[in-house]
Amino acid sequence: MFVDELTIYAKAGNGGNGVVRWLHEKYRPMAGPAGGDGGNGGDVYVRAVKDLNRLSKYTGNNSFVAESGEAGTNKSQAGKNGADTFIDIPVGSRVKDIHRNRYFELMNVGETERILKGGGGGLGNKHFKSSTNQSPVESTNGRAGEEGDFLIEVALMVDIGLIGFPNAGKSTLLNELTNATSKIGAYPFTTIEPHLGDLYGYVIADIPGLIAGAADGKGLGHKFLRHVARTKMLLHLVSLEHEDPVLEYYTIREELSKYDSSLVGKEEWIILTKKDLVKQEDIDKVIEALAKTEKRVLVIGQNDPESYKTLKDALVTHLRKIDSAKEEINK
Repeated sequence: MFVDELTIYAKAGNGGNGVVRWLHEKYRPMAGPAGGDGGNGGDVYVRAVKDLNRLSKYTGNNSFVAESGEAGTNKSQAGKNGADTFIDIPVGSRVKDIHRNRYFELMNVGETERILKGGGGGLGNKHFKSSTNQSPVESTNGRAGEEGDFLIEVALMVDIGLIGFPNAGKSTLLNELTNATSKIGAYPFTTIEPHLGDLYGYVIADIPGLIAGAADGKGLGHKFLRHVARTKMLLHLVSLEHEDPVLEYYTIREELSKYDSSLVGKEEWIILTKKDLVKQEDIDKVIEALAKTEKRVLVIGQNDPESYKTLKDALVTHLRKIDSAKEEINK
């Protein structure tokens, strides 16, 4: 199961205690204070990884605690610092520190952010020696590490996002183009979470069906639109069996615009689905009506395997051209 939202508890390590110790020398049983400081507690970091479904591994255990520092020892030796804890999360995640109202975004694989600081180690009695106190018995305890609850939200960073109303054929197309096995059914919200597939190294995400009012939160709208925001290009699926396919197309476009105006500027291909269920003359009317969008329009049908092959080849060619252009720019 794909998990794109999870609340976790995390705690940085406590600092180790400072100690009271004495320097023992021959003929001088107590030559002076020699209590070491406690080690610092480990910090807590979040780290971006390629695994887009990493959060699913934490659903059974969503608590993370860094190691505490060790207490000081004799001969003024400090205790060992506690080991840091790294929480791996999918690249593109947004982390909200619920109680401190802080946010972290990790946009690149390997990027890290410290979200909690470990407690400092306590002071040993060597720090309390003075001209008036040659044999101090004071020491301090280590400080507690920070702790808190964090909401992790994944916004998929994928190459192609499939969008459209429920039952527009997104799951079918994902399965045809990739090795994914999305469930398929003729009812609203068949897909209640994004499904992913691989097309020759390019990641395709089936974004759950959007509906009118999605930008206002209707039907889990904000949850799904979040994933659309970071896709490189969109395939907008429109079912030809819909009463008014052109209206269906513009309704989804309006929801994208209301949620984030930058979404309507993304590269978008219009994919007319279920051609098997309508007459060719009706298909031609829809294509003519959509011509003013100046978008690339392709028509597919389950009884026409060649239509899927044409789309697949066009996508791979297009994405490879984009990659080649970027490589030239970066040279």
